[in-house]
Amino acid sequence: MKAARFHAPGDIRLEDVAEPVAGPGDVVIRVRNCSTCGTDVKISRHGHQNIHPPRTMGHEIAGEIVEIGSDVANGVEGWKAGDRVQVIAAIPCGICPDCRAGRMTICPFQTSMGYDFDGAFATYCRVPAKVLAVDGLNRIPEAVSFAEASVAEPMACVINGQQLARVGDGDDVVILGAGPIGCLHVRVARASGAKRVFLIDLNEERLAEAQRLVQPDAVITPSSSDPVERVLELTDGRGVDVAITATAAGAAQEQALQMLARQGRLSLFGGLPKDKPTITLDSNLVHYRELTLVGANGSSPRHNAMALDYIATGRVPVNDLISHRLPLDEVLDGIELVARGEAIKVTIEP
Repeated sequence: MKAARFHAPGDIRLEDVAEPVAGPGDVVIRVRNCSTCGTDVKISRHGHQNIHPPRTMGHEIAGEIVEIGSDVANGVEGWKAGDRVQVIAAIPCGICPDCRAGRMTICPFQTSMGYDFDGAFATYCRVPAKVLAVDGLNRIPEAVSFAEASVAEPMACVINGQQLARVGDGDDVVILGAGPIGCLHVRVARASGAKRVFLIDLNEERLAEAQRLVQPDAVITPSSSDPVERVLELTDGRGVDVAITATAAGAAQEQALQMLARQGRLSLFGGLPKDKPTITLDSNLVHYRELTLVGANGSSPRHNAMALDYIATGRVPVNDLISHRLPLDEVLDGIELVARGEAIKVTIEP
């Protein structure tokens, strides 16, 4: 079969490899969609400490079961060939103190599809027993397409981030970054009851496309107005209840803090480059305004199931966010589209 394999930064090859075989606790799926994201760009250019090459990339996975391991066949879940499934990307161990306490997103023994295990930029993908052990294999609702289901994984991360930041009824929310994650944040915030949602991005073309698709209450381009001043103007000087940085920019994090109302919450959703991970923090601002800063690290199996339900019920539509559908042979082109910011969501259809 064909697979896009990471060998080294800048060296991803579309190769012929053997089809995977299911172990006793595994299933093998025929990949129908595997969507791309900024993480794929980072891996392609810089690698990752958890990737041991050669490794098949791709972690936003949807497909149908074609083979079931003996232990799975004898289990009570009722999985069978032909079942349409979505696969979690981040795999918690399920047994450490954090996992047992329900904090699976911060499992210190977490592994990942496309990192520790071969991913789904391929014709077939083996879903390891570790995924099934933590309920990380989800049935795709009948009304949801494979392409839509592949967007459930990034949406799960968004849901986790907004739950940690307590986005809720009546909140004013600003999102910094109008890429696919930023667009999902707009829609999930609305689904969570936000009163108004503002969107900021340096890329004017991408911001315009995001405005057309997800229709925030206002868009802000830093080239034409100071984003902090504009947010304060939009909120009559009060600031927003929640600011979410959906971009890997320290300056955006520093600005977001200035946009918060008293007792506001800042979600540091987008991580910063490892060679520049620090920002300047006005500690007195946090102190006197009683601000809350929260991180957001991926998602749990529960968040993935929630995302599929959001899509199935129409609470958070995603089909219109898929701007490009490419065959496996064009996966490198898809990753470059993401890198250049010329797409909202790119999905690969092997």
